[in-house]
Amino acid sequence: MEEKKLDINSIIGFVLIFGILAYMLWQNAPSPEELEAQEKAKQEQVEVEKKAINKEQTKVTTVEDFVLGSAGDSLQQIALKNKYGALAYAFTISKTSDKETVVESDLLALKFSNLGGALSEVKLKKFVDYNSNPIYLVKDNNASFNINFGTTDSRIRNTKDLPFQPSVTKNGDVTVISMKLKVSESKFLEYRYELKDGDYMMNFTIRSQGLSNVINGSQAINLDWNLKGYRHAKSISYENRYTDIHYDYEGGKDDYTGPREADEEIEDVAWIGYKQHFFTSVLLTDSRFKKVHIKAENLVDDEVIDTVYTKSFAASIPLELQGGEINQSMDWYYGPSDFKVLNAYDRNLDEIVPFGWGIFGWINRYIFMPLFTFLGGFLPYGIAIIVMTVLIKLLLSFVQYKQFLSQAKLKILKPELDAIREKHKDNKMKAQQETMALQTKAGASPMAGCLPALIQLPVFYSLFQFFPSAFDLRQKPFLWADDLSSYDVIANIPFNIPFYGNHVSLFPILASIAIFFYMRLTTGQQVNTQPQQEGMPDMGKMMKYMMYFSPIMMLFFFNNYASGLSLYYFISNLISIGIILVIKNYILDEDKIHAQIQENKKKPKKQNKFQARMQEMMEQAEKQKQAQAQQKKRK
Repeated sequence: MEEKKLDINSIIGFVLIFGILAYMLWQNAPSPEELEAQEKAKQEQVEVEKKAINKEQTKVTTVEDFVLGSAGDSLQQIALKNKYGALAYAFTISKTSDKETVVESDLLALKFSNLGGALSEVKLKKFVDYNSNPIYLVKDNNASFNINFGTTDSRIRNTKDLPFQPSVTKNGDVTVISMKLKVSESKFLEYRYELKDGDYMMNFTIRSQGLSNVINGSQAINLDWNLKGYRHAKSISYENRYTDIHYDYEGGKDDYTGPREADEEIEDVAWIGYKQHFFTSVLLTDSRFKKVHIKAENLVDDEVIDTVYTKSFAASIPLELQGGEINQSMDWYYGPSDFKVLNAYDRNLDEIVPFGWGIFGWINRYIFMPLFTFLGGFLPYGIAIIVMTVLIKLLLSFVQYKQFLSQAKLKILKPELDAIREKHKDNKMKAQQETMALQTKAGASPMAGCLPALIQLPVFYSLFQFFPSAFDLRQKPFLWADDLSSYDVIANIPFNIPFYGNHVSLFPILASIAIFFYMRLTTGQQVNTQPQQEGMPDMGKMMKYMMYFSPIMMLFFFNNYASGLSLYYFISNLISIGIILVIKNYILDEDKIHAQIQENKKKPKKQNKFQARMQEMMEQAEKQKQAQAQQKKRK
């Protein structure tokens, strides 16, 4: 084997490289004078940094300085300064300032953010959504509560950016949560919450102590409350229709924004409620807010499966001072939009449940709600709807009897009415006069059939408002429907049909079929009794058109509505069909009605004021027409 030998050329190369490097290092080495200058510059830089930190330290020495705007602009800046260990200021910062304080009752599970002092999570423990997930009204930054101070240099300081010190105490059956933004033990801004078992409402107080110089130096102090409503129901469009802002204002009036978007100012406000169909967040005050600016924005464009939010709400409230300090006593309500629960507080909160205005609301509050609550106390809710529908239809059966009787009389008089129209075919006014005279004598006025129908309208509209607002129907199953407060599904469609949806509901189909046969019975009777007049639309064609159009409209409109409402219309129309068949086949006797009409003709019939006035107007119109005809002949 060949022996390895050291290459002399390599040795020389390494020596040369080493020598060159040594020379370069010697050439770049600083002189003693340069070393002294560098050390001096370093010392000067340290002194500059110390002065800068001391300057910032004097800027953030009190809560007054921060609020009034002489401090740094953000917590991020403060955090950077704290990193160097040189910044200290008067806020008492908890070691868990970026954490949360957790409190629970039997109804609510709450989390309070130590940064900002407000609620960061509200869970309703007794309820779940359509996917069996817990109901959260506040979670994952969907809500904010903040007091902002307008500074003298036109800047805004927000309490939501500041660390609060939490404390939780027990006072009997009341849990007290105090969140304090401290300057010292005697100077602070406090949010105080009082939570009780068995209660969805918390007492809430905002008060300041020893900060009058701060507050009086602020140009404006506003309370801002924002919330984005989570989707809780299967049908987004249906839930969104009943998601809006409700409020009590001007000494006890109540109003709501409805499904529309809103941006308005209201005055003398007792409470503001962000209603999410079956759940509501409400801020109440003991002394009315003088002015509140509210805003609602729709976050749903279409029936999208993965939609998280329905609407966003915002309220801005200028705070009034007492003795130069903030002292605002309020309450929070986080709970169901249940009429019985809300009504028990006796603070007009039951107006959050949209039972309708005027007589419609009165019927729902004092008739349908007590009746349904009674029936639901011992019957399954689907059966309760059926029993309630039967009772209502039986109560109104006399109305249908009057309506059908009027139609039967007009049917018997039709030959005579046709003869009058043929006799005076060239004088429509005269034909109308004799038609009214015959109907009046026979007691067969068309108005007799219209008035009973008008009586049913308040009941019809009241029930239309009642079922979407009945909290007791929520997640109650019946037959194939797993939730009477939402639509039932017998088949899913792989695509979305405009105005219909991506599913097939059976109850609306049954209701549409029942409506068709009911209208076929009633429309056929009306078509046979309504005369066709020249120059007027063909009523027969219009009624036949409605007979087909109404069920189709029902089918599309109610496919995304509560199945409990469709169940009511199905049962209601079935009963109406049965009542009409019984009246027609077993109660009304056309021969007897005809004999009665002939007797009525023989009796002198006294006209009421309305009929007399109509007769007079028609006679005057006839005379005027004759005068115009004679004037034309003379010309």
